[in-house]
Amino acid sequence: MDFLYALIHNTLFMSAVTGWFVAQILKTAIHMYFFGFNAERLVGSGGMPSSHSATVCALATAAGYQYGGGSFQFAITAIFAIVVMYDAIGVRRETGLQAQVINEMMDFFKTMGQPVSYEEKLKEFVGHTPMQVLVGAILGILIALLYCNLMG
Repeated sequence: MDFLYALIHNTLFMSAVTGWFVAQILKTAIHMYFFGFNAERLVGSGGMPSSHSATVCALATAAGYQYGGGSFQFAITAIFAIVVMYDAIGVRRETGLQAQVINEMMDFFKTMGQPVSYEEKLKEFVGHTPMQVLVGAILGILIALLYCNLMG
């Protein structure tokens, strides 16, 4: 029970979890507005805003707020945030674009009567545009500042 109590009162952890949660809810609401409700958006990756960015920026901001900009805690979390956001824009975004092209090719071959793989369609929502990452980052920073000021 002490572990759970400590975890719930861990400002860094709760800031990060809150950043993820709020981003996922916003992502689902935005997707629902444009395309209708899709339960997968509640936990899925990709889309606006980036929940990965919101999570790691909330973590880094809370670390900076609690331990200071010169602390090793802030240094580690800030570098971690940069790597995660870079990956979301780079490798993961390219993976999503490639999945989209492959899915279109599979659809084309099906219409031509050609045999195709029996696999389901590839996930196209895996990465983020720079704007999705930026909005997620800003969201995470704001959530951490709000959380740290309310709870800290």
